[in-house]
Amino acid sequence: MTETIAHRMHGFVSGRVQGVGFRYFTQQLANELGLTGWVKNTFDNKVEFVVEGEKDQLAIFKRRISRGPNSAYVSDVQTVELPASGEFHTFRVRF
Repeated sequence: MTETIAHRMHGFVSGRVQGVGFRYFTQQLANELGLTGWVKNTFDNKVEFVVEGEKDQLAIFKRRISRGPNSAYVSDVQTVELPASGEFHTFRVRF
């Protein structure tokens, strides 16, 4: 029996990412991939996220948020990978 090991990714997305449905796009994507964590807008017009799950799913997540929804323009995605904490049970939008 193989044990799945959870990983954590913390990141910031820059570009035209506020006011274009980016947080809800991120939430839907995370739910599709079975990931947990949160996403929120920052005061410097970026979107910040913390997401936990399997490494392969995190790679898909990063690739897809690098494109964003059609209404967004993503200029940069900065991430760091960390050990998972297991503190999340869902993925939600923070305000």
